[in-house]
Amino acid sequence: MLEFIKKIAHHIWSLFLGGLLTLLPITLTIAVFHTSFKILAGWLAPIRAYVPEQIANLIPYSEIISIILIIFLFGIILRVFVLHTVIHAIEEIIIKIPLIRPIYSGIRQLIQAFSIQDKITFKQVVLVEFPRSGIHSVGFLTSELAPELTLNNPQKCYGVFIPTTPNPTSGFFVIVPESDIHIIDLTRQEAMAMIISGGIIQPERLNKKSV
Repeated sequence: MLEFIKKIAHHIWSLFLGGLLTLLPITLTIAVFHTSFKILAGWLAPIRAYVPEQIANLIPYSEIISIILIIFLFGIILRVFVLHTVIHAIEEIIIKIPLIRPIYSGIRQLIQAFSIQDKITFKQVVLVEFPRSGIHSVGFLTSELAPELTLNNPQKCYGVFIPTTPNPTSGFFVIVPESDIHIIDLTRQEAMAMIISGGIIQPERLNKKSV
């Protein structure tokens, strides 16, 4: 009798666990998006004052939709009209301000580096032994370095940027010989998702290969 009760309890627990593991990713995804929208709506609350009351009452998060439309509109204006010179002039003014210059320049370069349109920087996703032999870290190949910067190493040496988890805006710059660099089959976006999540998020296409 006791064995029968244990089997029923185990079966019930298996059903509960299966339902939980099925619903948990969905509910967590919804919760993340809901929280993100609430935070974003809080940041954009001043814009709501400029949205017509009828639209604000009819469309939830109308301020977010408004700012998206503004961004698209600005992108169209930037594409149609020649505003690059004006934007460049404004940036030149910003980078001359001592306290703002390093922050703005760093963020701008990092965004450009991970941009899909940028084909020059962060060319390849690589594995290098870091911080010690036997332990590998995911990094981004930046460029080949001049021999003067590598103590005249007979091998070609490359710069590798290794982002930190979960904040990829900081990291380590290391100089690695070509023979110690291993290129891996990841896009820059896939690598960033994996780094930020601490390895929890991995490309589905690679998981399918291993099945």
